[in-house]
Amino acid sequence: MPLLRKIEIFLNETNMPWTKFGRLAVCDPRFVQDLRNGRQPGKTVSQRVEHFMNIWRAGDAD
Repeated sequence: MPLLRKIEIFLNETNMPWTKFGRLAVCDPRFVQDLRNGRQPGKTVSQRVEHFMNIWRAGDAD
């Protein structure tokens, strides 16, 4: 599944604004909008974003 799709699902699950997600995940409030406009993140950034979502979900599950 593409990273943007995973992020969109995460945003819907958590009701988190896309700017907050970008700021918390990669210190870039425009990150999600840039992805929506065609930005292709590198492997390191993708892994960082995946890790952020996993940690956030683990915290919500407790």
